[in-house]
This record gives sequence, structure tokens and C-alpha cells, in this order.
Amino acid sequence: MDDVVYITETALTIRGTRRRTTVPKTIVDTLGLLNGDKVRWILFEDGSISITKVKRPSAGDLE
Repeated sequence: MDDVVYITETALTIRGTRRRTTVPKTIVDTLGLLNGDKVRWILFEDGSISITKVKRPSAGDLE
């Protein structure tokens, strides 16, 4: 766990078909997440999950 920067827990809110979770402020600030940014959820067979920020294409990538 030497490479772990931050650990916390958040609650999952489920109302009908809507499922929401709160991203901790420390993670939002560290990753520079903005409204509309995307995150990728990866579920492993052992039940663990990896969540990563999806990089936005830069202007050079669109050419």
C-alpha cells in the first residue's frame, strides 16, 4: 500500500433507476475533475473496482 495516496468511503444513493455516488473532494481536486468529466469503472472478478478519470481529447487529437 506504499503507492496509496488517499482512502475514504462514500455512500451510494439509489432512488428508483437512478444510482449516484459522491466523489470525495480530495479526489475531485487532485484529479482536476470538472462537471461533465467522465470516469471509467472497471469491475474485477474478485469484486474489487478500479475507477479512473477518462482523459478528454486535446485539440491536437481531433485533427
